[in-house]
Amino acid sequence: MSSSQIKERVRTLEADLKASPMRHHVYHDLPFAIFCYPPEQEWAMRHETDLLKTRLENDTQRQVAFISLAELLWQAIDESEGIEAVAGLERRDGFEAAQLQVNDYLSDPDWRPLPDLLAERLAELNPDRHIAFIVRAGALAPNIYRVSKLLDEMKGRTRVPCVLFMPATTEGRTSLRFMGIAENEGRGSYHTKVYA
Repeated sequence: MSSSQIKERVRTLEADLKASPMRHHVYHDLPFAIFCYPPEQEWAMRHETDLLKTRLENDTQRQVAFISLAELLWQAIDESEGIEAVAGLERRDGFEAAQLQVNDYLSDPDWRPLPDLLAERLAELNPDRHIAFIVRAGALAPNIYRVSKLLDEMKGRTRVPCVLFMPATTEGRTSLRFMGIAENEGRGSYHTKVYA
């Protein structure tokens, strides 16, 4: 996908976010959209999100808040057993065991579930004044936590308009492959509007 194609899709997203009512989401209890871009376009996409933030703040009454899934991932690790425990597990039992442990931190209510961390961050925002750009989804690769699972678990947990920027490749018209990794099975439905 070329830089001009990304810019064109950003313009479509921008128009949907500026519309009244906003057109970026499908369900009122899941006010999310997914914006997909090729993983190799990460730096260009970060630049585009910065520009989009500026335009939205200049042209609307809303402020854009960036929420990094990478930061939430590290917060979950720190507030669980810490990175030393994960590193020790990886040295002892390998990468897969460490990845499964981090998935437990992000999934198990006895640790720091990712949906709870995201909901806490979104609770700091005003749904009538803010838009959340959820970025750095690539930190969840290769299989630390599924974006589709996160969206399923966010249903009914916020009213803040959100756009999740996700590095993914497309298969056909409706299926996405997170990070373009062959083992990551394409999903047909995220229950959200997808800009791909």
